[in-house]
Amino acid sequence: MNMIRTAMLLAVMTALFMGVGYLIGGSGGMMIAFLIAAGMNLFSYWNADKMVLRMHHAVEIDERSAPELFEIVRGLSQNAELPMPKVYLIKSDQPNAFATGRNPANAAVAATTGLLDRLSYEEVAGVMAHELAHVKNRDTLTMTITATLAGAISMLGNFAFFFGGNRNNNPLGLIGVLAAMIVAPLAAMMVQMAISRTREYSADRLGAEICDQPLWLASALDKIARAAGRVRNDDAERNPATAHMFIINPLSGERMDSLFSTHPNTENRIAALEAMAAEFEETRSVAPTGPDDAPPPATTGSDGPWERKADKPESRGEKPAAKPNPWGRNPTGPKGPWS
Repeated sequence: MNMIRTAMLLAVMTALFMGVGYLIGGSGGMMIAFLIAAGMNLFSYWNADKMVLRMHHAVEIDERSAPELFEIVRGLSQNAELPMPKVYLIKSDQPNAFATGRNPANAAVAATTGLLDRLSYEEVAGVMAHELAHVKNRDTLTMTITATLAGAISMLGNFAFFFGGNRNNNPLGLIGVLAAMIVAPLAAMMVQMAISRTREYSADRLGAEICDQPLWLASALDKIARAAGRVRNDDAERNPATAHMFIINPLSGERMDSLFSTHPNTENRIAALEAMAAEFEETRSVAPTGPDDAPPPATTGSDGPWERKADKPESRGEKPAAKPNPWGRNPTGPKGPWS
């Protein structure tokens, strides 16, 4: 049902694009807009992931430059039965993340340095599981093409301001100009937000299943939402059409669960995850257990973002090794992209 709804929304986006073309140039403009939309969809299919990653100045990392993040993604990919995606790091103090790529075999996940600096190991795992859920659900291509079309419709709306005065080109006169400038971009934004919001709850649930810990993602969402409102993401502000791709809206000033919000209300998402965690606990309590089914030792939340107390060398009577900084770069080891 979600895939059918998404396909219908994409069809609406294409129709809006053609409608703006008609308002600018009549039937000829509509045909040109259709050809442009088809060309953009084809181009986006092959290149959208690279475009989005370049917009946010993402740098690809590996197990040498960011070993812990890379290992998290590799382990979760195995849990999700997905090919290992490319992993990128974005230099931004705002904690956030997104996934992109035309299919699971060509996917990429990206996290900001702020995410790795502010969240615990478990919370980062919850976020990466959410992004891999988008890959598994094949949301990444849909959301990227939608971002491209939404940006193009807004661009055509601006063109209407310059070309709308010619009655030979614009059959609806001033009304057509106003519709192209205001109504069409607004409608495109509403469709874009609808597509994003239909996918987030599904990705939250599947992501929680991938990491088997709904509360990891719930805690991460709470931290990211609170920090995103205080920390500006300059690349996202310059490219607002990509906002719906992030796990939490990176733009300033959007807080309501309304028609114009890029994401569902964070409190609602957390409540759904908490309910899911209760379901997990109930299932585990009635399932037969053996000596191999014992849960892992409890961890505390005050041991820093990337080191869990149970894993600390000093807890085993060993001398602690040199600790990498929060995103996994060891000052004495290979230099990473931000070194």
